[in-house]
Amino acid sequence: MSTELGAFLRARRGLVRPEDAGLRVDGVRRTPGLRREEVALLAGISADYYLRLEQGRDRNPSVQVLESLARVLRLDDAGTDHLLALATPQPRHRRRVRPETVPAGVAMLLGTLGLPAFVEGRFFDVLAANDLATALSPRIRPGGNRLRDVFLDPAERALFPDWEGGTARLVAGFRERIGADTDDPRAVQLVGELSLASDRFRTLWARHDVKVPVGTHVSFDHPQVGALTLRCEKLAVSGTAGQLLAVHHAEPGTADAEKLALLTALVRPAVTPAPARQQSPA
Repeated sequence: MSTELGAFLRARRGLVRPEDAGLRVDGVRRTPGLRREEVALLAGISADYYLRLEQGRDRNPSVQVLESLARVLRLDDAGTDHLLALATPQPRHRRRVRPETVPAGVAMLLGTLGLPAFVEGRFFDVLAANDLATALSPRIRPGGNRLRDVFLDPAERALFPDWEGGTARLVAGFRERIGADTDDPRAVQLVGELSLASDRFRTLWARHDVKVPVGTHVSFDHPQVGALTLRCEKLAVSGTAGQLLAVHHAEPGTADAEKLALLTALVRPAVTPAPARQQSPA
């Protein structure tokens, strides 16, 4: 994991402007962001030691050193946790990974919710979805993968007016979800495929942004109901290894709520009750 640690440090120091770190800038700089020597100086460690960290020649940095680097690199809590995880030795033998299975109760819950909802696995595979989620996007169905669809499917891209902002959040969330397990075969396969097929993914992956999944507003350009902005909440599914329940909802009393109700009516038309039978007179 030392290679990943070095790649993370290089990527993040390249994103910190010297002036934001309190350094004076004179003349033209060839290096984007901070130089190695500057990071070392600001973190209170030697330049040679920092170089060893970037090159993977020091595998046991202390928590104090890592937290100092996190401060210099202006990492938030999620980024700091990711840095600490990358520097933690990983077990050489992995236990066999079982196929992700959605708990029966959660699968049943999806069908009863009156909101678009689906279950997302650790690698952003769609494991289960209700009909309203599929109405929101036909790609949200079991067997799909949110990363692959958002980056590689033109129809999915057309749904999102803020595709660039959405993809940045998606990749940062993926980094947080897989943590230090970037050498997991599933992660390697998915990252390799997307890196070859999408310039946008390749650029975002190289930034090493990390973001904990939180509720956020998502705008859609929906072919049936038009412009629509919904709140998406992602809730941990207990008893699973990283599954999340994603639920879309609208603020009550808004035009978005009306459009979501229209979409629901198109998918789940109200059933007209059968007229009561009249009893014949005795």
